[in-house]
Amino acid sequence: MNDAYLEPYRRAQADHGESFDVTLWARPETQQRRFRVFSEMVDLNGCRILDAGCSRGDFAAWMIEAGVDYTHFHGVDGVEAVVDFARQRGLPRTSFAAADFVRQPGRLGADLPDDERPDVVAISGTLNTMDWPTARGVLEAAWAGCRETLVFNFLSDRCGPGAPPQLEPAVRLPTDAILDWALRQTWDVTFRQDYFDHGHDASVRMARG
Repeated sequence: MNDAYLEPYRRAQADHGESFDVTLWARPETQQRRFRVFSEMVDLNGCRILDAGCSRGDFAAWMIEAGVDYTHFHGVDGVEAVVDFARQRGLPRTSFAAADFVRQPGRLGADLPDDERPDVVAISGTLNTMDWPTARGVLEAAWAGCRETLVFNFLSDRCGPGAPPQLEPAVRLPTDAILDWALRQTWDVTFRQDYFDHGHDASVRMARG
């Protein structure tokens, strides 16, 4: 299986080390806005959370700063150097693992004992370098792995004409296909595309009904 979806992050790590630029987000503010949208869509308090594509552990750090009282946070990422950095941050009630969950989908929760499975699987930015078949496989594994809720964001192809154009490695995914897939899994789906100008980014919450 080709792992081209990881190559942009490997290059970023080689160029920038473990600085914020390794995340491939334009600014911390846009990354944090996406985190805030997740917290508005899902009550993360008291939850075991698995972050698929955790990079430096910024989501856990943001939740601590925002006062989210999660039970445990487990981050998984395919770039070992950023996972090592995340571990060294000493964030409370966290663990981190280096793994390619495209090749090892059970790492998103399905292979864990039931009492260790995440209540919530969160995916922020991770789908942006994947084509739709690869992204769908990740979403299917994340849905199988979560006990209660899957929440994820992606670059919407149903954005307005004023949304910034996306160049490689960023990929706009088919919003209609994503919503159709989500609604085939559960009736309890929330969709948002209102938090950046012109619908540049979209977020989906899926809960077990």
